Amino acid sequence: MATLTPYIYSSDARKQADFYVRALGGELVSFRTFADMPDADESIKDRVMHLELQALGLRFFMADSGTDTVDRGHGLDLTLAFKSEEEARRIFDGLSEGGIVKMPFQRMFWGTMFGRLEDPFGVIWQIATES
Repeated sequence: MATLTPYIYSSDARKQADFYVRALGGELVSFRTFADMPDADESIKDRVMHLELQALGLRFFMADSGTDTVDRGHGLDLTLAFKSEEEARRIFDGLSEGGIVKMPFQRMFWGTMFGRLEDPFGVIWQIATES
């Protein structure tokens, strides 16, 4: 058995994690900056080396991208499925705030509620109901 945990790199992991705490109703569990690393360069001491966010019974890892730019690409969406339409709609609305709705949250021909969005940080999410 394995556990899959998204590890999201960001140009501003603190700001992005705060957004997810509000949008998903989560909490920051741990937070480390490069200042915790021995002999860290002064220019990166305030950058996020690793943080853990828990929301919706899931765990997400995040870090600042360092000197690399974040390139999300188009080959991966994060998908959240919910039992209730109300919770799914709340999460869809929260994550899409300041972002781009790619597919409105609505009943689909296969019977479930579904929507797709890009959050303000460029992460693509699919939000669905189980039935």
